[in-house]
Amino acid sequence: MTGARSGAGRSVVYVSNADSHEISVLLLDSTGALSPVESIPADGMVMPLAISPDRRFLYAGLRSEPFSVKTFGIDPISGSPIPVATTALPDNMAYLATDRTGRFLLSASYTGDRIAVNPIAADGTVAARPSEVIGTAPHAHSIVADPSNNYVFAAVLGGDHLLHYRFDAASGRLTPNRPAAVGTELGAGPRHIVFHPNGRVAYATNELNGTVSSYLFDPETGTLTLMASISVLPQGFSGNPWTSDAHVTPDGRYLYVSERSSDTLAAIRVDGVPGALELLGHTPTESQPRGFALDPRGRFLVAAGQKSHAITAYAVDRDTGALTAVARAPVGRDPNWVEIIDLPAA
Repeated sequence: MTGARSGAGRSVVYVSNADSHEISVLLLDSTGALSPVESIPADGMVMPLAISPDRRFLYAGLRSEPFSVKTFGIDPISGSPIPVATTALPDNMAYLATDRTGRFLLSASYTGDRIAVNPIAADGTVAARPSEVIGTAPHAHSIVADPSNNYVFAAVLGGDHLLHYRFDAASGRLTPNRPAAVGTELGAGPRHIVFHPNGRVAYATNELNGTVSSYLFDPETGTLTLMASISVLPQGFSGNPWTSDAHVTPDGRYLYVSERSSDTLAAIRVDGVPGALELLGHTPTESQPRGFALDPRGRFLVAAGQKSHAITAYAVDRDTGALTAVARAPVGRDPNWVEIIDLPAA
């Protein structure tokens, strides 16, 4: 990473760019300033990204044939991605995540209507032979493990439900839980699932009706119970909803949701009664914000615009949840996913 130096308060931002087949690497400093550093070729339509729990590896899903995942080692000092291997995946995967140990790669296929689990070796390489490939209702859109790593959940947009699985962290096998799913409102289109830092609540964005829902998580049974749903659309919006990503601040106070049709980020207070959702307001952002991320300390939010081919960094007000734009930088074409890690102190 040319010109990169470690230092207190500095982070590395990774942005996948589908149309230009590259991963943009930028530095984010303690003021929120963005400094482009390098562009890493991805050899295909790169979209979902995932970081291993120990921050040693970056995984990049390729949604052009041959469908695969590229593993990059992350330089521990500079954060620079170093190519390690490319492994075939069972389908065109719209979402990647590791389990909580980093020993398995979880993936979901929107076009292939399936989810999969692939073992990960100690060197970060993803095994070509999956431990699980499971068919779903149409359009599986995300898959995540709960904080205990005992359960896995998948959002299935066309099925209007969240699937419940028991997860064997030794073998990577999934077993349908009882009940096997929790339903959403008809036509909601559940998309992304994220857990609150306290592990007691999960949130799911609903792409087609412009809402986000909260669910109480029972760690004994591994099931989700719907608590509340609210609209993330700005007042007066009259188009077709196209809700996308969601993230919770590390201190557990705020949930942010991106909405592509209105080009906005919704801020929601979530630190009160478990499952309660209080809409605080909306921030205009990049055009068609499919993906965004919060830095590990919750100081900044970085959002990418698929149509603007740029990212904006926002300072997060920890007292109010308000977002203030502090920097903007061009990236590749069709930026769609953002991941951020901290650099070590000098």
